[in-house]
Amino acid sequence: MDNQGSSLKGSLLLLLLLVSNLLLCKSVDSLPICPSGAVNCEVSLRDLFDRAVILSNYIHNLSSEMFTEFDKQYAQGRGFVTKAINSCHTSSLSTPEDKEQAQKIHHEDLLNLILRVLRSWNDPLYHLVSEVRGMQEAPDTILSRAIEIEERNKQLLEGMEKIISQVHPGVKENDIYSVWSGLPSLQIADEDSRLFAFYNLLHCLRRDSHKIDNYLKLLKCRIIYDSNC
Repeated sequence: MDNQGSSLKGSLLLLLLLVSNLLLCKSVDSLPICPSGAVNCEVSLRDLFDRAVILSNYIHNLSSEMFTEFDKQYAQGRGFVTKAINSCHTSSLSTPEDKEQAQKIHHEDLLNLILRVLRSWNDPLYHLVSEVRGMQEAPDTILSRAIEIEERNKQLLEGMEKIISQVHPGVKENDIYSVWSGLPSLQIADEDSRLFAFYNLLHCLRRDSHKIDNYLKLLKCRIIYDSNC
């Protein structure tokens, strides 16, 4: 009886998780930054933040799932976790490590920082998709998540550009970002080195997507609700 009860609870938890992911995906699909085909649509700042937060949370969830699956499939027993610390291509960008540090940064600087991090991921995400396609026995779920994250990152970048144009109209955006030079590592012949390059890239993606998600929630509270949330 106890085993049946545990099995039922496990099945219910799995069902709830699947429903939650489906609802989140549906929310993301129903909230594009602009309607299909529109170029200069008018969206309120509140709505832009709502959509950006949903997108950033979705991207972080996908990147966490993709990292976990890759870790199980390729990284067990290889000691990658000890080598992956502080070796992200975005480490050259000074980013606050926690909410307390982020609270001390002016919202204009934090908005621009999010923009820089998102732009820094354009190139690696494009190559991640193409290289995962060529991986032997790569699970379809890893490829599908990589494709989805690349597309959603573009949408979030578009949304951030619109948010900045409303928060600071007339201010010229800078195009500073951290250059990624890791493609040769994803193509190297040595299997251990190649798998570590993938592992490290996914580790960094999970880390940065989590930071962006936290920064956006903080900014939404600060700008839309005057920090009253």
